[in-house]
Amino acid sequence: MTQETPQPTGTTGPSRHAQRLLARARAFDARHPWVWDGALTALWTVAALVDAAGGWRNTARDPGVPVWLVFTLSLALTVPLYWRRRHPLAVLTVMACAVLVSDASGAFLQASYLQMLPLFHIALSRPPRALLVSFALLLPPLVTGGVRFPTQSWDQRIVPTLWAYALVALLGIAVRSRKDHTAALVDRARRLEVERDQEVRLAAAAERTRIAREMHDIIGHNLSVITGLADGGRYAAAKSPERAAQALEAIGTTSREALAELRRLLDVLHDDDQEAVRDPQPTLSDLDALVTGVRKAGLPVHLDLPADPPVHPLSPGAQLTVYRVVQEALTNTLKHAGPGARATVTLTHTPDDVRADITNTPAAGAPRPDQARERGRGQGLTGMRERAALYDGTLECGPLPTGGWAVRLRLPQKDSSS
Repeated sequence: MTQETPQPTGTTGPSRHAQRLLARARAFDARHPWVWDGALTALWTVAALVDAAGGWRNTARDPGVPVWLVFTLSLALTVPLYWRRRHPLAVLTVMACAVLVSDASGAFLQASYLQMLPLFHIALSRPPRALLVSFALLLPPLVTGGVRFPTQSWDQRIVPTLWAYALVALLGIAVRSRKDHTAALVDRARRLEVERDQEVRLAAAAERTRIAREMHDIIGHNLSVITGLADGGRYAAAKSPERAAQALEAIGTTSREALAELRRLLDVLHDDDQEAVRDPQPTLSDLDALVTGVRKAGLPVHLDLPADPPVHPLSPGAQLTVYRVVQEALTNTLKHAGPGARATVTLTHTPDDVRADITNTPAAGAPRPDQARERGRGQGLTGMRERAALYDGTLECGPLPTGGWAVRLRLPQKDSSS
């Protein structure tokens, strides 16, 4: 499959048309190289045979060379051109032998200059040392002709021809350098395109991970609260219908809040021409509302917040991290600590960092923390650690010696989102 190179915007109409035709010709030659090779070989063979019919005597040093030898040498100098692109050094070797016989016999066929064609392809596609071998093949016929028929001085016979060969070799080197440069540019563009696609995929994967983490926090917490409210409402329905109605109202409120948060999160996935809801993300000031919702679900929570605000407030992203960690820890308490458990949330800040400690104390007879943790193994702790690491923070969690579970988050005051 061929690809057309985009043309510069400054090129004129005829120039673009010529470049397009040249690109098509190169594409055809790449698919069918034998057509061009055969046509060029046939052209030069016919020309050489026409010259062998009698015109060669105009430049011959010895017009008495047998005609059959002239025809044989003409074919030896033209037919091998068919393989000049695939085996240029071998073609040049055959032609150099024919030229050696031509100059030694005095025929001095003009077809000898066709050696420039394989020489060009040697400079174009072979290592530089192959040029040294090529000039070693080209020099003996010139010296032989100059010694055998010294009608001119050696420099007039040899030097101009060597200069012509050198210019052809330089032309091949120049074309080769240009092709290598173009290929390097194309390869660089391809690699940049691959890297760009990889960056897009990585960004998409990171965004999916972020959305999945947010959905886990939102859905997991609100479903745990709804489950606690539903269990409490079921027990209260028989004894206190008013308390059951309050539980149902709290379930409705929590459900609507969960739907609103999910809608805000998923709106960013819409097309750019659609206006997304831009409600602010939860911050430390929303911890009271969070704890109130957990209390309604039946978990007693003691919230201890510092009286004075921090000297250097956390960024919105770091505050969201603290909020989500507290939310996930309380959600795990609701799911695993069992009835009668109590939780404590303590937020402290120093000039260096902000700490959030969430502990719970299960009721008597509740499962040990490690057993409860095994039942609740999932993505919650992984998500909390990822959130903490995003702001160069640390997260520690584990059972308490006196029973229960503790989660400790530490974020530096001057966060640097990694």
